[in-house]
Amino acid sequence: MQPDSVSEETTPVLIVGGGLAGLSSALFLAWHGVSVMLVEKHPASSPHPRAIGFTTRTLELFRAVGIGARIPEIPRGFGRPRRVAVESLAGKWAAEADWSPSRPKGAPGDPPRPRAGYSPCTGAALAQDRLEPILREEAVARGADIRMSTRLSSLEQDEQGVTARLCDPDGRTYVVRATYVIAADGHSSPIREALGVERSGHGVMQIVRSVLFRASLDEYLEKGISQFELDQPDLKGMLTTYRDGRWLLLFSDDQERDEATLRAKVYQALGRSDLPIELLTTGRWVLSALIASRFSDGRVFLAGDAAHTLPPARGGYGANTGIEDAFNLAWKLAAVLSGKSSSRLLDTYDAERRPIAWLRHQQIFARQDYAKWATPEEKAAGIIEDDAMELGQLYRSTSVVGAGDDLPPAQRPELWRGQPGTRAPHHWLSVDGVQRSTLDLLQHHWTLVSQDERWCAIASSVEEACGVRVEPLLIGCVTPTAATVLSPPCESAVDEETFQTELRDAFGIDRDGATLVRPDGYVAWRAPKMPEDPVAALGSALRQTAAIVERDA
Repeated sequence: MQPDSVSEETTPVLIVGGGLAGLSSALFLAWHGVSVMLVEKHPASSPHPRAIGFTTRTLELFRAVGIGARIPEIPRGFGRPRRVAVESLAGKWAAEADWSPSRPKGAPGDPPRPRAGYSPCTGAALAQDRLEPILREEAVARGADIRMSTRLSSLEQDEQGVTARLCDPDGRTYVVRATYVIAADGHSSPIREALGVERSGHGVMQIVRSVLFRASLDEYLEKGISQFELDQPDLKGMLTTYRDGRWLLLFSDDQERDEATLRAKVYQALGRSDLPIELLTTGRWVLSALIASRFSDGRVFLAGDAAHTLPPARGGYGANTGIEDAFNLAWKLAAVLSGKSSSRLLDTYDAERRPIAWLRHQQIFARQDYAKWATPEEKAAGIIEDDAMELGQLYRSTSVVGAGDDLPPAQRPELWRGQPGTRAPHHWLSVDGVQRSTLDLLQHHWTLVSQDERWCAIASSVEEACGVRVEPLLIGCVTPTAATVLSPPCESAVDEETFQTELRDAFGIDRDGATLVRPDGYVAWRAPKMPEDPVAALGSALRQTAAIVERDA
């Protein structure tokens, strides 16, 4: 069949690449009500599990879209993966190597940490090949069109859209016309290369090989250590677990080994040969740190490894960064495709996410794990606390009012106190007698948080003028019909006044102030006190941060 004889299909968003960033994009867009098509050249997930650690923030995003219950979280207190240098698994172990230097509790000048903690989530230790099917199933259940074994042959964009030529599993070629395209096609990204988008950063550090195997080694995990640096004269590398009976031996070289040699090396890494092992698959990896010079080109957006390749790190800066890309971009595409926001909103994707990629690039080489590759400048960079890197990053863009250049790129959530450009704070509360987190109410629509009932009418007026729904959330026990009321958790010992004070303080507002929160849970604007003209102030903030398309009078 000739390509020209095939009728053209259409979709608002075409996603190329079915890894974590692509599947997350499909799920988040479908959750926002956007019709989306995803194409993936492989028939299924990679037989090599790849990523395993998913951060608190990633689990917050999955909780927001309703799949949190399907992803088993690690128990509180376990934290990030722990690492030791070993002669072998059964041999001598050295002292544990920290990812970040520990900070003494109650260090001078520290404000008290929030009673509720930082998040309703903890994170997950789930292999990527276990997570991807969940994302695929949930995206399809919400209406996403996912096509496996389908290759992109070519991509051309114009002012109205993007034309993609695809090849199906039977080798037939057909055309899809999309309004926008998300390139989540991996670190080598043919789309990025075709667009001529350059990359910079630390670059390629090493090419390494690996073998995945199955063995009963749970006895070595009893101390909570899951990563083991091997240091033998003829075997240097890393041994780590996927916590499901599968283990990965990562060699620090690019040497190909036959099955017999691989089996011998596995036993050498274990320091024993008295138990059965099953070799599953091998891999070859490019260890690199490279950031694209721009995350968008016209109607095409780069996400995940196509935008930033970061080496595996205990900070979870690789796959998790790509999933956050997807959440940031999804609500913006949904708003523009709905006709309520102009395409200016899409410019904020690069403005917000590229600096985060660079910050994480910096922090990887500031730490001990990658010190041997770090430049003097990278070694000199100050280490930012883990809670700040994960939950306290700052966005600066036109979709935020009041995030100046004088502010740090990240700090702990309680230090921000609801600063525009940061993730809205987590706080336990009760809504209609059900315990919820503030985040459960703040990561889908535009919302306005206040204790003053007058903001309900103000939000309604601005909503009518702008044509964008603004959901009011009212701190307090009075129950107006126009707002969701936030009350103390039902079984909490905290009284109403203390609850209200703590919640206002977390958002940095007085009794008559208000905070406008974006659909991704980031603070867009804040009025610590009631402005002189609150309708004008809120209206101006919403028009700017949502890039509202002005309607005819």
